Amino acid sequence: MTGTTPKDGPHILRDFASVSRETEQRLKTYVDLVLRWQPAQNLISPATIPEIWRRHVADSLQPHLVLPEAKRWVDLGSGAGFPGIVTAILLADTPGAHVYFVESNQRKAAFLRTALRETGSNGTVIPARIESAAEQWSHGPVDAVSARALASLDLLLGFSRAFMDEGAVAVFHKGRDFQREVNEASHAWGFDLVEKVSLIDPDSRMLILSNLTARSAEEGSR
Repeated sequence: MTGTTPKDGPHILRDFASVSRETEQRLKTYVDLVLRWQPAQNLISPATIPEIWRRHVADSLQPHLVLPEAKRWVDLGSGAGFPGIVTAILLADTPGAHVYFVESNQRKAAFLRTALRETGSNGTVIPARIESAAEQWSHGPVDAVSARALASLDLLLGFSRAFMDEGAVAVFHKGRDFQREVNEASHAWGFDLVEKVSLIDPDSRMLILSNLTARSAEEGSR
């Protein structure tokens, strides 16, 4: 069937970052799992399978690359684990590193647990809605929050506020319409923002946000 076999491979990662042989093998194990579970789970868009290493794996290297000092992450709406599982793999040999995966879909949560186990990465899957997980959080502070292809920036900041109030930095993938999302979010939120050009698409951005505050209705209307 067309589009069900990757045409790229782990060699493409060398265009974006230097990873160890052990890390590359863990990433290959993960990609193999995604492809094995794909027919039953539809973990990623079938159209992206031929470029899975570029479109998903290389793209998911970026949160760790832009915030390499962060050891404890919470990945929101994790789905198939891009970028959360990739982050966990990159941190697999880092003492004290841990990634929390918030995913309400039970079947995808089961996949994430399998991926962590098979790749020997450190993480905890939290099978709950994001709002509920944030309200009932009992795992201590995290250094960073990630999300990819999940929601508008305005909503993502709402989801992340509980973690950012405790000092976490948010790292979000955003596409070519990123500036509109930033402008819209700024009506409801105050934040410090650093933009990094995406390694995968020069028109897209990695948005790094910190010092989040909620604006009053009066401020937002100005």
